[in-house]
Amino acid sequence: MRRSYLDYAMSVIVSRALPDVRDGLKPVHRRILYAMKEAGYDWNRTYRKSARVVGDVMGQYHPHGDSAIYDAMVRMAQDFSMRLMLIDGQGNFGSMDGDPAAAMRYTEARLMRVSSEALLEDIDRDTVDFQDNYDETTREPSVLPARYPNLLVNGAGGIAVGMATNIPPHNLGEVVDACLAYVDDPEISIDQLIEIVPGPDFPTGGIILGRKGIRDAYHTGRGSIPMRAATEIEEIRKDRQAIIVSEIPYQINKSRMLERIAELVRDKVVEGIADLRDESDRHGVRVVIEIKRDFEAEVVLNQLYRHSSLQTSFGANMLALNGGRPELLDLKSIIAAFVAFREEVITRRTIFELGKARDRAHVLAGLAIAVANIDEIIKLIRAAPDPVVAREQLMAREWPAADVEPLIRLIDEPGRMVSEAGTYQLSEIQARAILELRLQRLTGLEREKIAAELEEIAAEIKNYLEILESRERLLDILRDELRDMRERFATPRRTLIAEGGFDHDDEDLIQREDMVVTVSHGGYIKRVPLSTYRAQRRGGKGRAGMATRDEDFVSQVFVCNTHTPVLFFSSRGMVYKMKVYRLPFGSPTSRGKALINLLPLQEGETITTMMPLPEDETAWGDMYAMFSTSTGGVRRNKLSDFTRVMSNGKIAMRFEDEGARLVNVQTCIESDHVLLATARGKCIRFPVSDVRVFSGRTSVGVRGIQLAKGDSIISMSILRHTEFSTEERDSYLRYAAAQRRAENGGNGDENGNTEINLSAERIAEMAESEDFILSIAEDGVGKRSSAYEYRITKRGGQGIANLDLTRSGGKSTGVAAVFPVEAEDQLVMVTDGGKLIRCPVDGIRIAGRSTRGVKVLDVAEEEKVVSVTRLSDDGTGAEGDDEALAGEDVEGVPQTDGNAAAARESGSVEDSVDPEGQVEDDPSDDPEV
Repeated sequence: MRRSYLDYAMSVIVSRALPDVRDGLKPVHRRILYAMKEAGYDWNRTYRKSARVVGDVMGQYHPHGDSAIYDAMVRMAQDFSMRLMLIDGQGNFGSMDGDPAAAMRYTEARLMRVSSEALLEDIDRDTVDFQDNYDETTREPSVLPARYPNLLVNGAGGIAVGMATNIPPHNLGEVVDACLAYVDDPEISIDQLIEIVPGPDFPTGGIILGRKGIRDAYHTGRGSIPMRAATEIEEIRKDRQAIIVSEIPYQINKSRMLERIAELVRDKVVEGIADLRDESDRHGVRVVIEIKRDFEAEVVLNQLYRHSSLQTSFGANMLALNGGRPELLDLKSIIAAFVAFREEVITRRTIFELGKARDRAHVLAGLAIAVANIDEIIKLIRAAPDPVVAREQLMAREWPAADVEPLIRLIDEPGRMVSEAGTYQLSEIQARAILELRLQRLTGLEREKIAAELEEIAAEIKNYLEILESRERLLDILRDELRDMRERFATPRRTLIAEGGFDHDDEDLIQREDMVVTVSHGGYIKRVPLSTYRAQRRGGKGRAGMATRDEDFVSQVFVCNTHTPVLFFSSRGMVYKMKVYRLPFGSPTSRGKALINLLPLQEGETITTMMPLPEDETAWGDMYAMFSTSTGGVRRNKLSDFTRVMSNGKIAMRFEDEGARLVNVQTCIESDHVLLATARGKCIRFPVSDVRVFSGRTSVGVRGIQLAKGDSIISMSILRHTEFSTEERDSYLRYAAAQRRAENGGNGDENGNTEINLSAERIAEMAESEDFILSIAEDGVGKRSSAYEYRITKRGGQGIANLDLTRSGGKSTGVAAVFPVEAEDQLVMVTDGGKLIRCPVDGIRIAGRSTRGVKVLDVAEEEKVVSVTRLSDDGTGAEGDDEALAGEDVEGVPQTDGNAAAARESGSVEDSVDPEGQVEDDPSDDPEV
């Protein structure tokens, strides 16, 4: 059983399913073409019934079912199946809608010209081997002497036992050019051949997406080649667009494709289609897909590409018989095998022609001898009793060569030369030819014709010998024949190759729409269409933006497009990427979905930073991502390092200490500054350029600040930097402090700017560039300080004092948060006891860098602030939704409504300026602090 099955398998592989690399044909196709050639059904003859062809093939060469033979014949006559049709069919030979061909008794066929003059040419000149047919009653060719690489031009498909083949069709002109390039340079690389043959050329046209699949197929023999229909978007009438499909992918059933589109519309998988109709005719394909109003045709088209066979893939598997054995071939191997085959065909044809020329020359040499010795020959023949004796006597005598000797030497026939005595002995073939010589050939004119023909054949023999002796001559013939094929049968390319990949990014399927993304302090996120929030006049009540529970509140709101990418950085050093359209869709009052359910976060892992990015990734080139860790490390990477983030995340930062965590990640540019703040009141400011750009994502970075034992980083901020001298900053700080005292009824100098020698223009410029740093201690005390007070140092130092952490009674506290703020911002502070307060930033006094500050939240003795969130009004925060942000009172702590006086009731700190310009606290204004 095993032996029988293996025999069967090899029979299927070699004799039925796989094409030969030399002529690109399976046995059934080869037998059909040869049978039609033998029967005389040539391209310039009349059509003959297909049943006659099938009968000839089945009766002589292919002992299989007539339907299998007819199906193979039909495919060779379909212009949507073959890039270069081999059979000229008359009648119904099927359609790309899947309609079958008419019965063989109705259709007629004949060979195409390319079959007669390219595939079958020279088959009668001993160019290929012949083998016995199945019953040994006749002979059939084992391969056709193809003049072009038909395997590439028309492709092939078949399923054998344990293997299959699927070779795409190509453009004849491009393939011939590739063969010529290979003949000129056998060391040519596959990449160089790809420049000549850029990809398949399907008979149905269409578009190939990208070149990766093509390169894989040409380099390895296997590759998935994405292809899609050729479409246009037309305006068929006012305010109504339609998608017009003019070319469909190769081997796609058009009727089934339309049924699938209709199913998608019915099941509401694809919305926006108003009508679907097929207007195809004999002139070409035309499918009209009408789009509903208020729908974008491009989005609907991308959805159809995703869900229907308007876009599909051709799985190239270039398996063919090479030397009688199945072999997976790359592009160069196929071309090399064909060129080697053509060399063999031309060599065998030349040897055959040389033999025929020598045979004719041999006969002519005998005739020339007879004409030269005509009297003696006539006398011998008349004296002979019968033809046999006459033939033997002609062969037995030595005949004078006379004037024929130069002609005999010219043909250079081995073993048949003139002797030293100037005589020539006739062979049996020559003697027979002389005996059959007609009397008219004895005239002077005929004698000259014999001599002329002999000289012509001698020149042919010389040419044939030169071809056989010179490979370069042989290759010249090969080149000429290839060029002839290109000039006669090549047609322009039908399939367009478009740059880009097969997979759509999902935003191609999503309507482009502005979204409001809302994130709560407790880790809930959602998106709501911006159109949901109607515009209100100034002072409006607003509307709820998220249903919050307990002490949760909206911590961040940003408006972006559905296509905007957002990076999520976690405390574990991982980065996750998600498009906005993938975020859960919600109503204005819904809570959203927990981030832990959207991202593959581990236990204890939290999202520390969410970073909306520009949709156009080319705009990321000049931007960097600055990382900071709790142990004082910083690292700078190009933002483009995070363009490709898989669904399970990507390592963004590696920690050198086990207990370290990622504190923050922010975007920056080369001219920005970094501000690091620690839990024990230290801070350091240094230029971004002090941190080199790292090429890897798994490095630990460099030291940003040298921490004291037990200290840790709690925040990192990016500050804009404007070049001012130290003297200018000190002068401006004195001026600003004096102005604040004057505003509070103190003894400030109204003309302080003249004392500090700064012009009004310079003061205005410095005020415009001024940032304020908010620092909040764990005991609820905080302050705002000008960024000018944070002097610029080198990276890696111990830093400077940022906040006086000494509490009343000599106890010390820690820092809860440090970050830049605007006067219009608001804060939400949460304690570990569950208290929550929302207050405006402008209610917190501006004080010196190393001062204590004012009481922002009244915290119990054993309680401390654990979270401070900035709510901004610049589109990246959550301002504008009083109901959602305020929540309810928590444990008796009132939620402030933005009144600055309410914040000042908790205590304030006045500033004073010493002679050296150092800003200090005046505790007399707030004994409690």
